[in-house]
Amino acid sequence: MRIDLHVHSDASDGTDPPAEVMLRARAAGADVVALTDHDTVAGHAEGRRALPPGLTLVPGMELSCLLEGRSMHLLGYLFDPGEPALAAELERIRDDRARRARAMVDRLAELGAGVTWDQVAAIAGGAVVGRPHIARALAAAGAVGDPADAFTPDWIGDGGRAYAGRYGPNPARAIALVRGAGGVAVLAHPRSPGYEVPDEVIAGLAAVGLAGVEVAHPDHDFSERDRLRALAGDLGLVASGGSDDHGSLTGHRIGCDTMPADAYQRLISQATGTVPLR
Repeated sequence: MRIDLHVHSDASDGTDPPAEVMLRARAAGADVVALTDHDTVAGHAEGRRALPPGLTLVPGMELSCLLEGRSMHLLGYLFDPGEPALAAELERIRDDRARRARAMVDRLAELGAGVTWDQVAAIAGGAVVGRPHIARALAAAGAVGDPADAFTPDWIGDGGRAYAGRYGPNPARAIALVRGAGGVAVLAHPRSPGYEVPDEVIAGLAAVGLAGVEVAHPDHDFSERDRLRALAGDLGLVASGGSDDHGSLTGHRIGCDTMPADAYQRLISQATGTVPLR
């Protein structure tokens, strides 16, 4: 089985609609795919309606947390999206994302970048607004050559001239919310540049209910994967994996990183909020 548990659509900062993501996943040879948009489940219904034969959809999301003032991402799977405490927290995160995005666009206007809120909103298309949407607007305006070039101190990189902070729950609280909604929580890309999470922090999160750690990820080289796999084994965590595909922004890479079927079964067996969709 080919199992990719980290994929985005244009419900957040991917470039393709959920229905297209499902078709691309099957065309790429995936048997199981998780739709994990940032802080929203808005794409799940469309994804389910578009499921091609042979593909299983794991409903999920990527929850934006803060660890000592730094961004940290938590993948949640198979939770009940209607659970009141989790739903309220997601609404708070999304509202602050919009506030933050407007603040960054205002700063970019002051810098003469030629980006407006209407342009960013049009790119987001009603999705949860994130920095990638602003980066795409900067590229369209000619302020940067490529959206990736926007994530620098000159523009919207952490601490950059147009950067603005945001609200995010503590990761331990986020884990508790996902678990309280019957889901399972996996630490996303803990060795990605800018998102590094020390081993001792991962151990602490394992002690409060973290179910897994993303080992196979495009940002992790083979030696780092070996270290993370060993750490997961020591802590009793599931070694998960996924492509972190964002459509054309990442080169349509669904299935470039996957996880073993036995690890997948071990992970989903811990969930009680909902079930994989076929």
